[in-house]
Parts: sequence; structure tokens; C-alpha cells
Amino acid sequence: MKLRTPLLAAFAATALLLTGCTGGGGSSDGPESGAALTIAKPDGSIATESNNPYVGDSSAMKLGYINAILEPLAIVNLVDPSAEVKPWLASEIAWSDDYTSVALTARDGVTWNDGEAFSADDIAFTFQQFIDHPELDNSALGLTTVATEGDTVTLSFTNPMFVKQDKVLLKQIVPKHVWESVDDPATFENPEPVGTGPYTLTSFSTESVELSARDDYWGEQPAVPTLYYVSYNDNTALTTALANGDADWAQAFIPNVQSAYLDKDKEHNVYWAAAGLAVDAMFVNTQTKPFNDPAFRQAVNLVIDREQHQQIAREGGVPELSSVTGLPTPAGDAFIASEFEGEDYTVDAKAAKQVLTDAGYTWEDDVLTDPSGEAVTFTLSVPQGWNDYVTGISLIADSVKTLGVTATVDTPDQDTWWAAKSDGDFQAILHWTDTGATPYDLYSDIMDGRWLVAEGEAADFNFGRYDSPEATAALAAYANATDDATRAAALETVQKLFVSDVPAMPIGTRPFIGSYNTRNYTGWPSEDDPYAPADPTQPTAVYILTQLKAAK
Repeated sequence: MKLRTPLLAAFAATALLLTGCTGGGGSSDGPESGAALTIAKPDGSIATESNNPYVGDSSAMKLGYINAILEPLAIVNLVDPSAEVKPWLASEIAWSDDYTSVALTARDGVTWNDGEAFSADDIAFTFQQFIDHPELDNSALGLTTVATEGDTVTLSFTNPMFVKQDKVLLKQIVPKHVWESVDDPATFENPEPVGTGPYTLTSFSTESVELSARDDYWGEQPAVPTLYYVSYNDNTALTTALANGDADWAQAFIPNVQSAYLDKDKEHNVYWAAAGLAVDAMFVNTQTKPFNDPAFRQAVNLVIDREQHQQIAREGGVPELSSVTGLPTPAGDAFIASEFEGEDYTVDAKAAKQVLTDAGYTWEDDVLTDPSGEAVTFTLSVPQGWNDYVTGISLIADSVKTLGVTATVDTPDQDTWWAAKSDGDFQAILHWTDTGATPYDLYSDIMDGRWLVAEGEAADFNFGRYDSPEATAALAAYANATDDATRAAALETVQKLFVSDVPAMPIGTRPFIGSYNTRNYTGWPSEDDPYAPADPTQPTAVYILTQLKAAK
């Protein structure tokens, strides 16, 4: 499985022969003036052009080149949630005290790449589309009204948007004068994309997509004159291209990253996996044996080896998950309740067995038996081909042997697994949580009653059907709070329940991954300067493109 894009296994194609569209390459003795930048994905061949920003599998979205053409209202740093929001197309952003409305001032002096002036009408139109076409609102913003006065647009929402500020501000603005005549924005292919961004689409082919820098961009003139977006058959082919210098920037998990990529050019090659506020977790069915017992969940949580998962399943390519709150650090540091500060996951089989003993479990010939006298077993399931996840559940199956538990590893096809996951027809699976500028998404995805549906009905999250009115109320209180003290108290309640009741078991971070080289351009985000995720598929990629400078 490839990070953050779980359906990539569905795309099968031959590796592309990329001629005449590479970056500086690995053999250059020094920086190449005016070099193009090649941005790559491991998605297989590019079959059909679609530049629709509302369609997740459009070529523009999958490859990420839409992020050089369209721009967001603001830059929200999801790898450093404590960082100040940077106004972008909105020059001023003013939230109401209860976060049920926001006033956005359209930046002056911005033009679309067809020469038309950008205005507040474009912001208003973009958000009005989410009301008129609810199918476009994949963030479930709950917009109620959009009002324009002069150069200011005021958006009003049904509920407070504190936990969804990033979802609002990272929305990319489309030109009203183009889209207002589109009957169905969900199917429009947008053949000649008009944007405010620093690049325009020059050419499209099944081998590469070419973008050229604008000479009339409202911001600083981009240092990179040409961008090529290309797609390789798989991670192996992409890793080879990165190592050879045929690709310059990519979002992809690289196994054995040190030897496969970093050592190929120690001076210039960079791999940065920056933890945001998302995790990979073992979701367990809390409605059926054996995970309907909190004591058993606690015991399993105590024997999962997160360091082993990071080193073996993820081959050292992601940060280790350490905090017992499940929050990745350092991104989550500011959100960890004081009582859990410095409290990290440790493997403790002795403590796990004591928890089970106290709950009435016994052992017969080293086999764990529950209080009813039944041997404890369960099945772990992930799709075949999701190699890091398959390795992850295999490690967990080995870990629970120390408790006298037999865990069977099952790897069905993806469609079968997906349906079973949604319907609650499983005992344990690995799955990811969403990310955001607060921990709300992580905890809500795992334990929020708002996701609850009966077994057999498709759940969007809380796949384990964890049912805690207290957790649901605390999450709602966190989302709806109008002051920091109330918000902190609600989050503390959520974390106490998360730690004590173990509704799911986070096993690893799910970072924003970026691989790039500094041969021809510097100014990239990094661990030392984490101003944005180094991921070209994110809306904040436009910020990176404007920060790059020619290497000297």
C-alpha cells in the first residue's frame, strides 16, 4: 500500500519512458541554470486528461499539478499546527468568536492566467457551489450562506468550524467566469484550466504533463521555469528515477530509503516524512468477542511493538509513534494533556498479563482463556498487496502470542476487505485516520458516535462501532467550544477515554512524505524549516514552488 492513496493498487500500467522531460539528473557536476523540475507519482500511465479539482481521481488531482494552477485562501501548516496561518488569496481572515462564520478579504492585484481580474466574487462563487452542489463538499462544511460586500466575503456555517479551519482555508478558488456556465461541475473535465497560481498548463500527454511559469503572477516570479509531472508504474520504478536524478520531487514511500535513495547522492537527496496529526491504527470490532472487553483491548495495546512496526513494516521510513495519546509528535505536542506528557508506549507483557488476570482470564497450556472458558483467538485483515500493512498485522499476530493468543492473518482482495471494513464484518483491521490542524479528526475517526451505524450498514469511520456517549459528548464539546479553556478540558476528557478504554490501537504515524533533491533548487521545507509538508499533492505545494531559489 502506498501512503495516503489507498486505491493506487487499482492502477496497472507499464513504466513510462521519460525522454526530454527530466530535471537536472544525477550526473551534473553543479547546478543547472533554468532547469526544469520533474514531479513524479507511482500511479501508472496517465490515461485521460481531466483538470477538475473536485474529482479525486482526475489527472490534475492524482498527479498534483492542479496545485500549481489553483490556489487556496491561506496556507495552513499541517506538519506544524502551532504555526501562524499565512494569508494567500485571502489577504485578511477574521473568524467570529464562535467560529460559525469567517470574513475573507480578497487579495488585491491578483489576476487569473487568462488575464481576468480575481475578486471576491470568485471566492463567493467557489463556496456557493458547495451549497448548490452538495456532492462537491467533500469536507462536509455545512455552509448555510455566502454573502459579499465589497471585497469581503462572509461564509456562515451550521456548526463551529474550529476543527475544520484548515478544510475551509485550503479550499482552492475557481474562476467564476469559467465555472458559472458549467452545468455539472462534478463531471466537467476543465480542458483549459484557468487559475491564479504561478503556472499554466502547457501540454498534456500520456507520458508527461508540462506546466510553464507565468510572467504575470501576482506573487514573486517562480525560480523554476518549467514543471513536468510524470507517473511511474510503481514505487520501485519511481525510486529508481529519484535515485538517478530523472525525477526531482515525489510523494511516495521508499523502502530501504537510506541505501535506495539517500546514499545515491548524500549531498543533495532528501527524504522527509513529517508527522502530521494522522495515524495508522488497528481498528477492532468493539461489539463482538474478543475486543468487546476493554481489558483485552488494554492488554493487546500493551504488547504491540511500535518501534518494531516503524523499523520493519515501514522500514524506518516514517517517524515512530510514541505518545500513549496516539498523537504523533512533535505535531501533536501542544495538544497532549498534562497528565500524559512524556508518557510513551512501552511493550510490557507482564503488565498485560496482569490486566487479563485481574479481568478473570486464565491460561490453559499457555493458551489464553476468557472468563467464559473459551480460548481467545481473532483474525487480522488487510488487503493483499498492501505490503506494509500486511507486515504490520503479521507483527501484531506475533506480538499477541506472548499473551497466549492465536491471531490469524487474512489478506482478501481490496473490494472484499473494503466492504467488510465498512459493514463492521471484521475482528481487527489496519486503517488510517484523517489529518487536520487539530487532533479532532484522529479521535473522531476512531471513537465518535456520530459515525455509528448498525453492523451491516456502511460506516464512514468508527469502523469498530465504539459506543461511548461520554466520548461523543466530549468531541462535540471540543468542536463547539468558544474558548481555549473549554476546548482543553474537552480534549483532556477525550484523551483519558482514549488511553483507558482503548477504542483502537494506533501503531504508527501516517506522515506527509516528500522526496526531493537540492541540486538545482534550494528553499525546500525540511525538518529544520518545516514551513509546509514536502508533498507535491497538497494544496500547500504552491507555497513551496514560490519559495524555491536557484542553487548556487
